[in-house]
Amino acid sequence: RAVLRKASALEYKIQRRALRKEDFINYIQYEINLLELIKKRRARIGYSFKKDEIENSILHRVHSLFNRATGKWKEDVQLWLSHVAFCKQWNAKHQLSKVFSTMLAIHPNKPALWIMAAKWEMETQLSSESARHLFLRALRFHPECPKLYQEYFRMELMHAEKQRKEKKEFEQAKMDLAEFNYSEEILNGEMARIIYRDAAEKIKGVEFHLAVLSIAKLFDFTQDLQKEILESLQTKYGDDPLTWDYMARRELELGSLQSTEHTTKQMKVSEMTQREERCCAVFEEAVRAVPTEDMWKCCITFCLERYNRKTNSEELKQKRLERTLNVFNKAHESSLLPEALYKQWLQLLLESNLSEKATEVAEAATKRFSLSMETWQMRLQVLIQLKSDDVTQCFEEAVKQVKSKGTLPLWTLWVEWSEGTNSREDTEAIYQRSLYATTPAESVTMKEKYLDWTYRNGGYKKVKRVFTSLCENRPFSLDFFRKMIQIEKEQESCKMLYLREYYERALREFGSTDSDLWLDYIKEELSHPQGKPENCGSIHWRAMKVLQGDLVEDFVSKYTLLQTGHL
Repeated sequence: RAVLRKASALEYKIQRRALRKEDFINYIQYEINLLELIKKRRARIGYSFKKDEIENSILHRVHSLFNRATGKWKEDVQLWLSHVAFCKQWNAKHQLSKVFSTMLAIHPNKPALWIMAAKWEMETQLSSESARHLFLRALRFHPECPKLYQEYFRMELMHAEKQRKEKKEFEQAKMDLAEFNYSEEILNGEMARIIYRDAAEKIKGVEFHLAVLSIAKLFDFTQDLQKEILESLQTKYGDDPLTWDYMARRELELGSLQSTEHTTKQMKVSEMTQREERCCAVFEEAVRAVPTEDMWKCCITFCLERYNRKTNSEELKQKRLERTLNVFNKAHESSLLPEALYKQWLQLLLESNLSEKATEVAEAATKRFSLSMETWQMRLQVLIQLKSDDVTQCFEEAVKQVKSKGTLPLWTLWVEWSEGTNSREDTEAIYQRSLYATTPAESVTMKEKYLDWTYRNGGYKKVKRVFTSLCENRPFSLDFFRKMIQIEKEQESCKMLYLREYYERALREFGSTDSDLWLDYIKEELSHPQGKPENCGSIHWRAMKVLQGDLVEDFVSKYTLLQTGHL
């Protein structure tokens, strides 16, 4: 009865004139949950009576609901995918074939859906012919889609591998292969070669060739195909850093040990060292042939990856470190080291206790990228970490070089360092300078920090004077005023007169955009010993006049809760 009552209520909702997608989703979800519940209960009690009649009727209803929903909201891809997932879960192959067919007719512009349908045909239906047909249709809509070509290429290689395994099993069983008609061209991956050649004419870029090559390497019968792709890659994109990067990394895979049975730890270390040196030799040739930042970046990234790999051999670890530092140095001397990699170089130098070299590198970086705030910040962090005497001088130089916009991190770093190192007077002078040196929007953050620092180091009277002086220069943040209100409330002799002043100042700036500020003001008048509850009416009237848009409704609802004691 409960199931009927719930199902009837959901059915009524989808029979309205004005249909809602949420109603269909809720109905579908309810029916799916009911199916899962029946499945679990049958498994628990081992009861299979009328299984086809009960489950099949629910399955039919769910498919019908999905069909109505996708017919009404055709553009909702997620709805289609939910139907696909449901069909897969309940093994509704015939229905799923229809869903894919309709979905692709409505959404032919989405390559991922074509790939999903072809993958299902290939892996679940075991129909390579249907999968091939879908890929060919997809390529008519998307003739230059790299992902489609990659997956089509993969599918043909999978089909070839499957046929090779079948043929091998039949040969082992000594069966007559004449009736099976295996094509040698397909077995050797010729279909995949045709797809690659067709794609290579339409799709430009080294990334596609590398992606196809990585797919081909997954199959052990594609040596000739891999060779062709590699030759094409070197011919067409010989000057591309990614090509050189691949060629260098390829050396790691070559020349592996013939036998691992009788090899010692030292032999393994020696073998790995030789492979890495071969990779670096290719990279050295690469940076001579293609002297660009991107090429050096590929080389350095490789060296860092090898250095960060775990090894028990201290000798190998040390060689990797020396090699990495040497590559960083050569890139720097060539003036081709990207700005972002200086930070990694400095971290490596500091980890290796090469503090003098780190200082030199940081200084050289700021000379090369003198307008970069991030580079100056990096240099200052190095000097602070090394407890150098040149920190103040470096800060002065940095704020001269870098434009005022975006210098907030520099000033934040300066005041944080000064708080732990310099006298109060020096720190206060830096805070005051920062207010005028930063942009108005950034000065808001410095005002908050200045107020907080003053209270911690100068006390209540000092912070009141600073607050008054800061109020003379806009802009402000709401947190700036809330911080001062909180400071006042922390005092033993908290005066409502001062709180009113701070609230009034805050409301002048943020009264039209923050309803909670008005409510806090009213609550303060009601709860403070020196408060005047009779002021609440005028505050409420002002809030109703000043607040904008939906904030008025929000304020009224919260004020009502406050009056009833629920807020």
